[in-house]
Amino acid sequence: MSASMLRSSLRGAASAAPFFPIFLDQLPNAVLIFEAESRQVIYVNPAAESALEISRKSLEGQTIGTVFEDNAVLNHMINEVMMSPSLLQRQEISLHSLPGSIHHESGPAHVVINALDDPSLILMEWFPIDQQLRSERDERVTQQVEANKQLMRNLAHEIKNPLGGIRGAAQLLEFELEEKGLREYTQVIIKESDRLQNLVDRLLAPHRKAHVMQMFNIHEALERVRSLVLAEFPKGLTIDRNYDTSFPDILGDREQLIQAVLNIAHNAAQALSEEIRTGIARIEFKTRVARSVTISKQRYKLAIDLHIIDNGPGIPEDIRERIFFPLVSGREGGSGLGLTLAQTFIQQHQGFISCESRPGCTDFHIQIPYRKVEKIA
Repeated sequence: MSASMLRSSLRGAASAAPFFPIFLDQLPNAVLIFEAESRQVIYVNPAAESALEISRKSLEGQTIGTVFEDNAVLNHMINEVMMSPSLLQRQEISLHSLPGSIHHESGPAHVVINALDDPSLILMEWFPIDQQLRSERDERVTQQVEANKQLMRNLAHEIKNPLGGIRGAAQLLEFELEEKGLREYTQVIIKESDRLQNLVDRLLAPHRKAHVMQMFNIHEALERVRSLVLAEFPKGLTIDRNYDTSFPDILGDREQLIQAVLNIAHNAAQALSEEIRTGIARIEFKTRVARSVTISKQRYKLAIDLHIIDNGPGIPEDIRERIFFPLVSGREGGSGLGLTLAQTFIQQHQGFISCESRPGCTDFHIQIPYRKVEKIA
């Protein structure tokens, strides 16, 4: 909904600040309302909380200059509206996120500035320009990954039966061989057949096991992952907790979600080998409440935002767009199944997983909608 439509809906509400129509809380675009003279924020909708990664309570009372770091273009737009309250300012500008957020960097956004009926109050509405592009890209990647997983499942089924025959034939041949030296070759066949069988089982495993649904605390699950990773990497690695403990228990398959996060965190720890050696390796588990989110074209009132961030060398650029594909690995000897399984488990909870990576910072972002009683397919 545009700011011009908001203005008509807000008629009469400005004089009753800080009360504003409840429909503002349902808008997908971020909205702030602030006092014109002091520029202090008096209202923040959930989409703005999510965009700025700061709670409403923390934002209200701050100035626009603090929130957006004295953005010169934004200040000019506000000044124009203050001089001519009947005019609406609409522009594409670069906005900085609030200091302390995960991505403290500028990003292009479409911004609308509009005075309310009470000209002492100004409404700011914005949305990232790349939001739609990112949504389309995520949907395209999800479809592509799903097609690849279906192909791998079909191949796994086709491979499984011949493997059993090969292994059985090698065992029978071994019994018939009189020369023990030749049995070394049959053992190679048997062991390699077992290795391939294990790989096939891992490809099929996520689709065999039924969900075990229960209410559980996401932070207790993260603590389990943290203890497992630190047990394997006891020296040189720090795992920081940055939790929003206000999030209620969620309904899901606890073991699957633990495994998904463990796969990502374990990959991160393995990529941090040089940092671990020098004692500067760091992984951060960060949780936040996300409101009014859209996942796979479906709107949810509440979701959990989970970031797994490390300070490693980053994912190689040549595989960055394919890291969730089966058998794609950036590590020598890696199976390339850990992230594929993680994505499968997250998608089975109607969530999504994405990754942004550069040298010094890799951020896996998981978002899972909050459900209390609905059964997950």
